[in-house]
Formats: sequence, structure tokens, C-alpha cells
Amino acid sequence: MAQDSNNTKGSSRTREELLDDWYESVASAGDDRDQTIGIFGGRSASSDGTVSSSRARLSRVREIISIVRRYDIFHGLTPQSLRQMLEELGPTFVKAGQILSMRSEILPESFTRELAKLRTDVEPMDRETVLQALRDEYDQPLEELFDAIDDQPLGSASVAQVHKAKLVTGELVAIKVQRPHVQETMAQDIAIMRSLAKYVDRCMGDKQFLDMKSVMDELWQSFREETDFLVEARSLEEFRRNNADCAYISCPRPFPALCTRHVVVMDFVQGIPIDQTKQLQEAGYDLGEIGTKLVDNYTKQMIDDGFFHADPHPGNLVVSGGKIVYLDLGIMGRLSSHDRKAMADMVASVAKLDSAGLADGLIRFSISDTSNIDHAHLLQDLDAIVADYGTADLSDLDIAAFVNSLVLMARKNGIELPGTVTMLARSLVTLEGVVDRLMPDASIVGIIERHLRAYASPAQLVRQETEKLTRESVSAAHGMLGAASKADLAMGMLTRGQLRMNLDIAGTEDPLEDIGHIANRLTMSIIVAGLFIGSSVVYYAHIQPVIFGIPVIGFLGYIVALVLGVWVAWDIIREDRRRRRR
Repeated sequence: MAQDSNNTKGSSRTREELLDDWYESVASAGDDRDQTIGIFGGRSASSDGTVSSSRARLSRVREIISIVRRYDIFHGLTPQSLRQMLEELGPTFVKAGQILSMRSEILPESFTRELAKLRTDVEPMDRETVLQALRDEYDQPLEELFDAIDDQPLGSASVAQVHKAKLVTGELVAIKVQRPHVQETMAQDIAIMRSLAKYVDRCMGDKQFLDMKSVMDELWQSFREETDFLVEARSLEEFRRNNADCAYISCPRPFPALCTRHVVVMDFVQGIPIDQTKQLQEAGYDLGEIGTKLVDNYTKQMIDDGFFHADPHPGNLVVSGGKIVYLDLGIMGRLSSHDRKAMADMVASVAKLDSAGLADGLIRFSISDTSNIDHAHLLQDLDAIVADYGTADLSDLDIAAFVNSLVLMARKNGIELPGTVTMLARSLVTLEGVVDRLMPDASIVGIIERHLRAYASPAQLVRQETEKLTRESVSAAHGMLGAASKADLAMGMLTRGQLRMNLDIAGTEDPLEDIGHIANRLTMSIIVAGLFIGSSVVYYAHIQPVIFGIPVIGFLGYIVALVLGVWVAWDIIREDRRRRRR
């Protein structure tokens, strides 16, 4: 973005006209059924409850363009103005900004740091709006379900806000209420942003500075998970089951009978925020123990359960009753058994400074075709990363910089990582920030590596080694069979005179040309040596005629040999200089 601010005025005007062209394309298309229909199984409802029409859609497009132009994004958008613009554009764009705040491979650090402030609270809903939203979700009066609901929200975000309440049965609960029509508004905004992303791809090609498709895909996945609160209720139950045997990790207990797509009712948890280190110490907690147990359990979530909290920032973690409690499970990640094994191998490779193992893990994670990957270049890049980050102690490892370097390197080498992996990478960066407050000299990589070693039983180690040996044996067998097949083909072509060879030598662009050049030099050197030897023989034979006491034939031979020898030496020096300038 900073680079675009230096563009010429003509170039900027062209981009402004692109917005006009996009608006005209949306206006001429009318209802874009493939984007607005089918999101919820039918047409999306507008904020007043009526069916969304092309007029409402165009009105929203005009509003977006008006806000974008007011911030003059093509003449130098600052981190602060970008954040303010996204806040003014609404909850969908706030969520997009939160995603971008964790995508340092897309935006400069100054922008990601400013966009991280979008996590802060927004204007809360008034009491009547909250009560009406609850009435719309239940078939019976609220008085039959809740004894009291606090007016003051515990927290207010772009999608929902949370209130403390008391059930008629006496339990204290937290009610997470989705803002009215936020699903429909966000669905419409995402449809509009998708159409803009497609239009930008078509009009700007490789010149665009933002990978909009990647952001849109992640935004859509996040939208689907965060706006269906039944998903969060099921996540709470699954997380509690996974950690039932863990004495120091918990999350609120949901009340399934009271949970709907737009409301989650769960236990109210009163605790000390995990970033309030002074309060924790005053309450008698050991910060090092909290940090170690937090990372150890997070490793269990990643490697053992394959079901992990995807946003472990301080606002989602409290310490209560000797337990670390996750409060918000709106965004969770899943890893298959294959992905968990690859992740464990990668962590072990980082700890052992094993570039080859790290490369193998990345390739196993890739969702793109890896058959054409330049393995030598990949290993060279990984060697550089390991040299930069792996030579220091694990306690000094900057995992945020390491993860960002790894993601950028993978993309550069044509390795496309799935969204779950990038989500996990961001989560580890967030977790590192939490742990750094508790244990400034610790490394989460070191704790993860110790977990892997401690919880791997001898039987598991034997099984893992057996699986690895089996994989390598099968790969080797396939390689040998393939080599035998190709050797048979080569022999058949050789007998028919059809065999041709392509020669590739590292450090040279055209091997045959270089070999020919070497042969020419060698030939000239032999000629020079022959001339010197022949001239010397003529000299000692005293063959007439003679000039300056030297036979004329020998004299001419010496002169020609000298000239050719100087030329060969100069050609060698010139070629050496040319190679050094490359």
C-alpha cells in the first residue's frame, strides 16, 4: 500500500475509474444470483426484513465506494486511516481487517500492527435490542427461562455481545447474543467483496498488491463459523470432552437446550485475565507454571486432539479456580491425523535444525502439486532460515518472524499451505505473545518439543519409526521400479539409434557451448605448444635461410606461438572477469 501512494496521478485516476466500472458492472448485472442466493438456502433478508433486491445491493455498493473515496485510498492510505475506514465500512470489513492483521506476508508490519486494534470493543446494543433478539429465538417468554439479565454487557464485538444472566434454575450464565441481521449484512458484503475481487483479478491481473481471493476465502470460512452459534456450542462440548482429564484446562459449559444459531448460553466464569500478571501473582499463582501448562495443553490440542483454539489472545483466556479457562470458542481449527504427524515432524526438525525434515513436512502439508518443486532451491532457502533462526537457543527464537519467513518461503517455492495451517501458524504467534508476558525468557517451541518427547511412549516411537520405514521402503521400491522401466526404454531407444541426451551442469547455462569453448582453448594450447616445440627443432637443425642467427621458419613459428599464447591467456582472464560480474 505504501508503494501505491507514490504512483502518478494518471495511474491513480485509472484505479478510481476501476471503481466506477465495477459499479456499472454490478448495476447492469442486477441480482447476482450466484453470490447472494444460496448463502442461507434462499435470498438474504435485508435489515428491514424484506427480501434483498438489486436496489439494496446497489445502495450498499454506492455506500462502500463513497467511503473508500472519502479516504482517498489511491493517494496514500496510512495504517490509521485504513483501520478507521474498515471500522466505518462495518462488521464484515472489520473482520477482514482482523484477518489482514495476522497476514504479515500481505501487508507491512506497520499496517498489521494498527489493524490489530480492530479487536477492541464496538458500540454495544441497547437493552431492548438484546431482549428482542432473545425473544425472536425462543418460543416461550424470557421470564420462564431467565431470572435476570444484566443491562451492562460483559463485552461487545462486531458480531455479538455478551451479557451476564441468571437462569430460573439458579445458575449464573453468560449469554452471547448475535447482533440482529448481522448474518444477512455480512453475507451481502462478502458477496459484494467477492465480485470486486473477481473484477480486480480480471482488470489488474498481476499488478494488484493484495491477494484478495485468499482474504475472501478466509473471510467466508470465518463468517460461516462465527455466525452459526450452534457450531460454537458444539465446540464447547467437544473441547470439554477432550480436556476432561486435564486438571488445569477448561472452558464454559454450554446449555444445549438454550443454544440456537444466534444465541449461546454457557456457564458464567469469573476469573483473572491471563495478561494481568500482577493480579495473578497476588492471587498466589506461579506465572511460569501457567505459561508452561498453557503451551503444553495447546500442543495437546494440536498434535493429540487435532482440535485447537484458533485465537488464543489474552481476551479469550482467564485463570479461575486454578484452571486456565478459554472463554470464546467461536473460531476453532482442525488437523487431520496426517497433518498432526507432519506438524510434529516439523517441530522436531526445527529443534534438531533439520532442513530436510522441515522440507518434507512442508511438502506433505501442501495442497498444490509439488511434482515440479525445485528441491535443491527449497533446501537452500530452508538452510538460510535455519541459519538465521536455528542457531540461537530455543529461548531466543522469535517464532513470529520464523513462522512468517517459513510461510513466505513456502509460497515462493510453489508450496500452497492449507488455511488450517496458516491459521495454526497465526495462533502460535498469538500464543507466543501471551507466553512472553508470563515467561519472558521461555520459548514455546522448546515446550512443544519437550511435550512431544515426554508423551511419546516406546510403543508409539516404534510405530512411528515403522511407519516411516514403510513409507520410505515403498517410495524406494517405486523409485527402483521406475528406474528399471526407464532403463529398459533407454536401451530400446539406444539400439534403434533414437537415444538423445540432455546435459545439465550446475553453474552453467549452456553446457555444450561451454564444453566446446573448453575444447577450443585446449586445441589452441596444443597448437601453441606444437609451434614452440617445432620452432625449437628447426632452430637446432640450423635450417636455411637464417635471420638474426635464427632460421626464418623457426622465427615465424615463435612469433605465431607467442601471439596465440597471449590471446589464449587474455581470453581466459576476460572470461573470468565476466563470470565474476554476474
